[in-house]
Amino acid sequence: MQTAAMDPAEEPPSMLWGLDPVFSAFARLYIRDILEMTESTQVPGIYFYNLHPISKVDVLGTVVYKREREDFFCYGVDDGTGVINCLCWKSDVLKEEREPSKSGAQLGAAAQGGFDPVAELQKLRRAQRTRCRLEIGELLRVRGPVKTSRQQREIKASTYYKVSDSVMAVQISWMIEAPQLYRQCYDKAPQLEPDAAGDSAVSSLSRATKILKDFLKQKSVSRFRPYDVQDLLQPLISSPPQAASADQEPVAGPSACQQLRQLLKEALQILQDEGAVYRKVKSQDEVYLVTVQDKDLLVAVKDVIREDSRREKYVEKGCHVLHILSAVRQRYSLNVSRAALELVLKTLECNSDIISTSDSHYTAI
Repeated sequence: MQTAAMDPAEEPPSMLWGLDPVFSAFARLYIRDILEMTESTQVPGIYFYNLHPISKVDVLGTVVYKREREDFFCYGVDDGTGVINCLCWKSDVLKEEREPSKSGAQLGAAAQGGFDPVAELQKLRRAQRTRCRLEIGELLRVRGPVKTSRQQREIKASTYYKVSDSVMAVQISWMIEAPQLYRQCYDKAPQLEPDAAGDSAVSSLSRATKILKDFLKQKSVSRFRPYDVQDLLQPLISSPPQAASADQEPVAGPSACQQLRQLLKEALQILQDEGAVYRKVKSQDEVYLVTVQDKDLLVAVKDVIREDSRREKYVEKGCHVLHILSAVRQRYSLNVSRAALELVLKTLECNSDIISTSDSHYTAI
């Protein structure tokens, strides 16, 4: 494999890498992405996925080949997207695979109350050897730094063990969590260097969003108009600078009222993007409905799932979230977003009105 180096112009400065939480974590990337990551030109051994600095990874996969040496195991791990070589050093327990001495055995036999510490220690060692010695076809979890040796990308394991997963619960959980991590973190470019001028604006917007969320939650508001909540954000608006003297002209800029309206507009847009609120009908009368408080929407979603999950097509797996979204838009409102629907589905599931049969599939109880 030819290791690709990142363009120095695109690579973020190394002094900012620590601002990205992915840098200090074991990244749960697909093996295909680990093999395709570009290497840093500043620090060897650091790789980039979508500008996220990656130094160590967490992989779960099936052993497809193995080699054993005196000091280490070499496993080929396949997660369905690719195969990577994992170098797993043997512990002292694996190196010292000899039977206990006679004196130790005699001491164990003489133990009181039927408890043999030597025998129990041997059981623990055998269990550890079993967890660390794998055969082809068994499931292996590996965590460690990524290295490139002889033009081959590999993982030097700091922790590795065999995973017992007879009912595939661990693998299913892994396959559900991995796409969520990609959507929420890895596929989003890191914000390592916000401009100083935008810091205050971002801070005000995040505070405004939090104020609106807290108000809607505490007051159990089901619907509102922008002017109902506008005054809540007034403390976040700074007064325009005054002229130092009569001869000095005032600084041009938006008025406090304009700033307040803009801040409110941006905060409401964030709430809509998150699905917390939505507009059932877009008209001049701006009425926002709080998603989880809208009883009609909850009933509409529940009816769609109850009716459609009886159809032969959806009996086994249930209704996919995109099918539910399409039906709700046809029967209730075209303005319901997927984010809003997912909040409703979560609420209905917490109320035991529906259950999720698999990732993104739901059926009525």
